[in-house]
Amino acid sequence: VLHSLHYLRVTVSEPSPGLPRFMAVGYLDGIPFASYNSERGWVEPQTLWMEAGAEPGYWDTETEINKRYQHVDPIDLEMLQRQYNQSRGLHTLQVVSGCDLLSNGSIHGSDRYGYDGRDFISFNLGSKSFVAADGTAQIIKRLWESDGITVPELKHELGHTCVEVLKKHVKYGQEALECKVGPKVHVSGKVEHEILTLSCHAYGFYPKTITVNWMKGDEIWDQETEWGEIAPNSDATFHTWARIKARPEEQEQYRCRVEHPGMTEPRIFSWEPESSRNLTLAVAVSVIAAIVVIPIGFCIWKLHPGNTQDGG
Repeated sequence: VLHSLHYLRVTVSEPSPGLPRFMAVGYLDGIPFASYNSERGWVEPQTLWMEAGAEPGYWDTETEINKRYQHVDPIDLEMLQRQYNQSRGLHTLQVVSGCDLLSNGSIHGSDRYGYDGRDFISFNLGSKSFVAADGTAQIIKRLWESDGITVPELKHELGHTCVEVLKKHVKYGQEALECKVGPKVHVSGKVEHEILTLSCHAYGFYPKTITVNWMKGDEIWDQETEWGEIAPNSDATFHTWARIKARPEEQEQYRCRVEHPGMTEPRIFSWEPESSRNLTLAVAVSVIAAIVVIPIGFCIWKLHPGNTQDGG
């Protein structure tokens, strides 16, 4: 993926102080750049480059768009509650819509609805069709596929409008988005019940694209590897991990291979159980993981959510 633009909208049935009825966040390349909620009532920038770069009228336009969703999404949530016979209690509607621009110029787009944290219905630009998760979603699927309006609108929105908006936002953050910060890597091991679990943690990297593999000898052992998600840190960098189980006597055969745009070449890392240095590093990594704040210079400072011109 060369660049991506996605919007997350969340609606709750029972709002409370600190939990607005409607919330929305825009993400460019995984970085939150703008947010809205029904308590505040307007869209706010989440990065310095959005506050400085957006053209006049941008924030008013985005606010009006979100106000329309603030009206429509609760109606959809109430409809789902009726369909599932769940008129009381806290229920949520989640919508994730957006597009990915690939390095070969092709486009991936999707529009996904979730109810109470479970998949409900989704539209994929590639297949130009809906996927329904249950019988209630099947009813909606048949309705949207037969009305002659919904599918053409989604095809245009995801395949054209979204891509143009994506390119516009990339221009806003061009300098910041070109940052490349390589990961810090830590390998740890633990033996339980005569099974060695090796973990390879990569953290503090940007952009999000990274490859972490476990190797046995010179072969990559993907089938035996468990991966964590590539998750954001509070400073706009990312972290992830890969884990594999092995026989303790084969420990020296296993190595972690990490490849990232911020590295000049892929690097290999091994577990050194006798190294006191690794013990100190493990403690440091635990502290870092707890606060998830890694100062890595001005480049990432410009990406950081909340780094706006007023210092807030």
